[in-house]
This record gives sequence, C-alpha cells and structure tokens, in this order.
Amino acid sequence: MSDPGNTTANAVGADRSLGQLVASATAEMSALVHDEIALAKAQLRQDAKKAGVGGAAFTAAGAVLIFSLPMLSFALAYFIRMWSGGWDLAYCFLLSFAANVIVAGLLALIGVIFVKKAKKGKGPQKTVASAKETAAVLGNAKPHPRRVELTKGSGSTVSDRVSDKVSV
Repeated sequence: MSDPGNTTANAVGADRSLGQLVASATAEMSALVHDEIALAKAQLRQDAKKAGVGGAAFTAAGAVLIFSLPMLSFALAYFIRMWSGGWDLAYCFLLSFAANVIVAGLLALIGVIFVKKAKKGKGPQKTVASAKETAAVLGNAKPHPRRVELTKGSGSTVSDRVSDKVSV
C-alpha cells in the first residue's frame, strides 16, 4: 500500500527549497539558544533560592545571638539556680550563655549546609557545558560537498569564472 522508504519527513524535505531548509535550521538553532538561556535562568533561580535560605539562616543566627541573649541569659540563669538548689549566680549565667551559643551554632550550621547545597548545584556550569557540547557537535559537522552553480547574465557560471582566473 505505501512505500516504507517514503516517510512524511522525506516527502516534506524533498519538497522544501534550500532557502526554506536554511530558514528552518536557523529557526531551530534560535529556539535551541533560547531554550539554553531559559534553562540557565531556571538553574540560577534554584541556586539563588538555596543561597537565600542559607543567608536567612545566618541572619537568624545573628539575631538570636544579639537580641535574645540578655533576656534568655537572665531567665535561664535564674532557672538553673532554682533547679540546681542554689549554685552561684555567676555559674548559672555562664551556662545560660553557653546554651545561647549552642543555639546560634546550630542555626549557623543550617546556614552552612544550605550554602554548600547551593554551591554543589552548579546550575549554570551544567548549561554552559551543554552549550559547549552543542557547539562542538555543530562545529564538527561537515556539509555535503556540492558544486554551487550560480549563473550570471552572460551565461557563465561562478565555477567557470573561477577556473578562468586560475588558468590566467
């Protein structure tokens, strides 16, 4: 019923002129470049979001350490004194300070983890490598050798004129 060698793609490609094929290839290359740029932007957004969370955790650690130290220190020191049965108030304040430093250290650790995840993402580097790979493939592609016959008003072709100049 149908010829297996005559696919729709072959039929469409055979009917298209060289200009249409070049225009189609140019449009596809443009779409590829736009897609690569969109991918790079999406990966940058992900990495920026992770870095933002890490920065917010560092900010929270600093805020906890600065703003809550006086109130937490007093409350915790008096609680330790009450719980211990009468330790010296200086030791109670020292333990209270140590507890606040531990909380700030945990928040800083969370910040470090998120920043490392953002660095590990390497989103733009993946896209750049993909674009370089595409360029390398396209750079190694060799067109099919064809003789271009352009006619001028006098009836001579470009290859005739070139051979005339070479023989002179």
